[in-house]
This record gives sequence, structure tokens and C-alpha cells, in this order.
Amino acid sequence: MNALLREILDVHGGLERWRRYNKVEATIVSGGGFFPLKGVLQDRNPRRMTVWLHEERSSVTPYGAPDQRTMFTPDRIAIEKLDGTVVAQRYAPRDSFAGHQMHTPWDPLHRAYFNGEAVWTYLTTPFLLAMDGVRVEETEAWREGTETWRVLRAYFPSWMETHCMVQDFFFGEDMMLRRHDYSVNVAGGFPAAQLTSGYIEADGIRLPSLRRAYTRGPDRRPITDMLMVSIDFSEVAFA
Repeated sequence: MNALLREILDVHGGLERWRRYNKVEATIVSGGGFFPLKGVLQDRNPRRMTVWLHEERSSVTPYGAPDQRTMFTPDRIAIEKLDGTVVAQRYAPRDSFAGHQMHTPWDPLHRAYFNGEAVWTYLTTPFLLAMDGVRVEETEAWREGTETWRVLRAYFPSWMETHCMVQDFFFGEDMMLRRHDYSVNVAGGFPAAQLTSGYIEADGIRLPSLRRAYTRGPDRRPITDMLMVSIDFSEVAFA
């Protein structure tokens, strides 16, 4: 394993502890200017997110109605009643984004897919970097004010549904995640820089509770007057 990644995982709670858990649940509140661009209604009501740690699977409740939830896996996105009755579903969901650009409207299944793959990625970071098929390398350090952030570039396998296949993760001197860069392939591939802060600890695992994603300029810096997505995590519990 990459030496820097090993140190990062240890600081975040350790791979041994991580492997003892099967899933994590968290309350999320999301917002930002990206969703209105997609014609999607977005509110600040808290929702409960469940993410499975060792398979790509996630669900959010409620979704669209108080008695509904989503169920995301790489090959299927569904909206279900709480008893499992299917309201709507789509197989090979990534194919439905073909030709999409920033302003292409989304339907509820598009929004559910995006939520499923994005929050799965966030709540498994940085441990997903040690998953089978993921390759990482350290790239040039990033200078941010008086701080120097070390950067891990991750190359994800084709079976994994995430924002894009190559992503950069920036870590401070304390080995905590400061920033996450990627391209949003389901919306025309626009470049994003997500700033992370507000570290919390849940069941021995450390993670940022605040994420703010901005469009990324040609100088690689976030354009902070263009907040695209905000996510606040609370009441996090591993099981």
C-alpha cells in the first residue's frame, strides 16, 4: 500500500477498525446552486442516508414522499416504498446521462442516482482508496496560504460508479482531507473543487462533516462565489 495512504487511513481510524463495520448512517442536509440548474426542487429538510461500506450501495430516506426511499447500486437506481414496493427504477442508470450538459434537466431517478454515487463516495473516503482495483499515486503538493497539502491522485476501476475515473484528494499536515477535486461526468464533465471541514469522530472513524463543492477555475482554484453543492453531515453512526 502507498505509504502516504497508510498514514492517512491510520489517522482516520485505521483500516482494521473500518473493516469491522458494514455500513454507516448519517443525517444529511444538502443545498447549492447545482440542483436548480437541473430543474430539481431542493430543500433544507434533513434526510437519513445509509451507505454500505464494502459494496457500492446506498439509500436515502425520505425521497419524494415520507414513505419512500432510494436504493442505489452501480447497475440500478430505484425509488421504493419503505416496504420495498418499487415506485420507479432504471437499469444501467449511467447510460441515461448520455449527452447531458450543465443545464440538462433531471428526473427524480437522475437525482437519486447522483445522490447515491456521490454520498457513497464521500462517506467511504478515504478508505475507498484502499479498495480492490483502486490505484493511487502522490502528485505535486499544493500550496494553500501558509499550508502545504499533499495530494493523492486516485484512478478508479471501471466497475465503480463515482464522479469520474481520476480524482485528486488533498490532505493537510495532520493528514485530514482538505479538498477533493473531480469532474462531474453526469453533467457535461465540469471541473469541481470540493472543500471539506468540520471534522467529527463517530465510532472511532474520523470524517469531515461539511462539504462545499465549487466550480474549479483554469488555475485549479475553486470559484467560491459559485457554490454548486453543499452537504452537512450529522448524527453519524457506524454499525
